[in-house]
Amino acid sequence: MNFRTFLMLALVTTFAGCATYAGLNYDQLFGVAAVQQRDSEPASYDSDFFLDQVKPIIDNRCVVCHACYDAPCQLKLSSTQGIDRGASKELVYEGTRLIAATPHRLFEDAQTTQQWRDFNFHPVLNERAQNPTANLEAGLIARMLQQKEAHPLPEQTQLEGFDFAIDRSQVCPTIEEYDQYLKDYPTWGMPYGMPNLSSNEYSTLITWLKNGAKMNQPIALTAEQAELVYQYETLLNKSPRKVQLTARYIYEHLFLSHLYFSDLNEVTPRFFRLVRSATPPGQPVQRIATRRPYDDPGVERVYYRLIPIQSTIVDKTHMPFALNQERITNWKNWFIDADYTVETLPSYQPDIAANPMTAFIDLPVKARFKFMLDNAQNTINAYIKGPVCRGQLALNVINDRFWVFFLDPEKADIPEVNEFYRSQAENLKLPGELESNTLPVTNWVSYSRQQARYLEAKSEFINGWFENGKYLTTDIIWTGDGTNPNAALTVFRHFDSASVVQGLVGDAPKTAWILDYALIERIHYLLVAGFDVYGNFGHQLMTRMFMDFLRLEGESNFIALLPREMRHQEHSSWYQDQSPQLSDFLLRNVEPFDQPTQVPYQTDDPKAELYDILKTQLAPVLNQRYAIEQTGFSPENEALLRSIDDIKGRGLTPVPQIMMLMIESQRGDEQLFTLLHNNAHTNISSLFDEESNRDPDSDDLTLVRGVIGSYPAAYLSLKEQQIPQLVNMLRTMESEDDYIKLLDTFAIRRSSDKFWPFSDKVHQWYQDNQPIEFGLLDYNRFENR
Repeated sequence: MNFRTFLMLALVTTFAGCATYAGLNYDQLFGVAAVQQRDSEPASYDSDFFLDQVKPIIDNRCVVCHACYDAPCQLKLSSTQGIDRGASKELVYEGTRLIAATPHRLFEDAQTTQQWRDFNFHPVLNERAQNPTANLEAGLIARMLQQKEAHPLPEQTQLEGFDFAIDRSQVCPTIEEYDQYLKDYPTWGMPYGMPNLSSNEYSTLITWLKNGAKMNQPIALTAEQAELVYQYETLLNKSPRKVQLTARYIYEHLFLSHLYFSDLNEVTPRFFRLVRSATPPGQPVQRIATRRPYDDPGVERVYYRLIPIQSTIVDKTHMPFALNQERITNWKNWFIDADYTVETLPSYQPDIAANPMTAFIDLPVKARFKFMLDNAQNTINAYIKGPVCRGQLALNVINDRFWVFFLDPEKADIPEVNEFYRSQAENLKLPGELESNTLPVTNWVSYSRQQARYLEAKSEFINGWFENGKYLTTDIIWTGDGTNPNAALTVFRHFDSASVVQGLVGDAPKTAWILDYALIERIHYLLVAGFDVYGNFGHQLMTRMFMDFLRLEGESNFIALLPREMRHQEHSSWYQDQSPQLSDFLLRNVEPFDQPTQVPYQTDDPKAELYDILKTQLAPVLNQRYAIEQTGFSPENEALLRSIDDIKGRGLTPVPQIMMLMIESQRGDEQLFTLLHNNAHTNISSLFDEESNRDPDSDDLTLVRGVIGSYPAAYLSLKEQQIPQLVNMLRTMESEDDYIKLLDTFAIRRSSDKFWPFSDKVHQWYQDNQPIEFGLLDYNRFENR
């Protein structure tokens, strides 16, 4: 053995010995670690103390950073199960991994705390001797709270010594490693990079931890809730094949949704999840955990069950979906009582199950389309909120703000159209059939050719359909049957997160989509049902690349309503400096539809006219909740706030993606607004070099009343008489220094002792004014400027 090898072995032995000694020290002081039983009987002192005193503090001070896949160290504090599960050094978002990771989904991939320990999750509560000293000395949360108490935030406007980057290297010490963490990062106590807790909050949490961190058992359903659960489970689990196929379809579209019983008119709704179970209604749920909702369940018969959500509701994963008598009636009319037959149920083999055009070929196309449009906001929301909490690679496939319209399912319910979809089942396959380990380049070629075949067939079909006196008009657009506000949606991208809301929000955008059945269905199975956040780099890249095709198709559907001579020119203007390959694709994608439009254009700006026509057609259902009107401010100040949407240009570059403003009127009422920075691009066809496609001269702002977006980067607080000053500062902004002056004037920074009271005020306003959509906001992107 040479000296270098000997030295390396000595060093390894020394450091391994230190780690072992630390563990032995805790073992000697407080005993060997073992999972503890922490849940308390309902209505007991410990249960009530947790629910009434402790949980509100954890929610409003801890869950706001620890509640999703991107929670630091996978520590999800939004449920008792997540607190008990603890933390992990593994990353969920690991964009370069070559092999798919093992899923670690709370409530799904393990059912007990010990199983999470076997997955290498380490405790954040004391699991040794249960006495006050051990609970504080050998508990990670307790130590980090005490660390913050001993080392409060430095008195700095812009904090130093903290890393707030979303992709920062995570430091996830175990209790055995904590002393070194304290030595290396003394100011990194919890809450990390935020003001300390109040003395009352701190003492409440310390008391709870000292007494063993007892928590509540799951809260029982009310009699009314239990009866409705029974009603829906009975509906979805009848034996006829039509019902089984219908229930499978509904589940694969709602498995991420937060279901609630709107007929109960509860002040605070109880939310539920639809899950697959190996056990029928009336028996305890035995949840079937698979990577995807259409993966082989491994049982002879699947049952669909409703289980109450045990976690605190957070905005970034909250997709409320109302269950009511009207919805039951619709499902029966569309699917169960409709005139069709199901000879055999589809298999769960990936080549069948990953393609809804094959798996659900027996279900009427109109029924499927109506189901997805009935709550289209939820359908599109699943693309955006469902699979990811962070996704710049996934989201740079869409523009920062665009409008979405839909084909009318009644007008599309034509035998020839339905037969066309049937004939194209092979050409409508999706990358999900490749599962979670994918080689993107080789597969990309075959899927590109497949999409080309579909587009050629689609062009041939619609060219033939709209000749001989049939013309394309805006009558093909779904108007929500005059009552459904889901007929028009606005999508906002906030760099690596996004939002979708009802209505046509903001000024007319550069781009818009029109979604037909095949397109909306394929996007769902590409981005939601078929997407695996734990998949390898190839799987995630392939998903992103395929979405290019689907976005272009949605845009092309909109372009088809414009005059024939300007279609290609308009679409190409959305993709300046594009690659030759994309130019060829645009030509193939747009030009083959060569029939004239019958939309009666009168000006030399047909796109603006088209937007106006669609707004007029959809006027009865357009949701105006985000409009800046009836705010209680003077008409002059309301007009000034609306004028913010007219501000454009490179000077807006320093403005973050999402800012929230609380403005107090002269009468003392407070209104919450969201200011959204829309990043302009010359094109969005680049996978990795988004910055080179930026067009900051065309950046603009959208100001809305209420909350849009889950990740505020800045909070502003002002009085109504300061509105002119705010608007002027935004209009004249030219540099980072100008933005800092705006913050100095209005901001509640993360370093401010006013931060937590202001955060509580924002959440209270959100809950009071948007109670169904309300969920706690996330501060993982809150800036330090």
